[in-house]
Amino acid sequence: QVQVMESGGGLVQAGGSLRLSCTASGLYLSHYAVGWFRQAPGKEREGVSCIHWSGAFTYYAPSVKDRFTISRDNAQNTVYLVMDSLKPEDTAVYYCAAGLVWKSLPMGRTCPQIDFGSWGQGTQVTVSS
Repeated sequence: QVQVMESGGGLVQAGGSLRLSCTASGLYLSHYAVGWFRQAPGKEREGVSCIHWSGAFTYYAPSVKDRFTISRDNAQNTVYLVMDSLKPEDTAVYYCAAGLVWKSLPMGRTCPQIDFGSWGQGTQVTVSS
């Protein structure tokens, strides 16, 4: 059974940092592109960042670019999202997802949700002002 799991969420003050981790069982995450997505209360889920299975290519949403960093350690079967300079508007449930599709995207775009078939349950990130 395939399971994708997020961890590392929590409560942090504005300007602080958090590191989210994404791991999986039942699949080799190193063979998959991984995306981070988030859903704030009352809003649609949106893409945050994604990384190619090799780690060589990444995309970021404009709202997080230069503040968030996605990376992966394929030996540990883990993908990370380091979030710095957090803002209250970053408050959301953060999801990671694995997929086998990778596309070349224009600047300012991140991987579409439809390209990811295995999703975690999410981890809450709350940024207080």
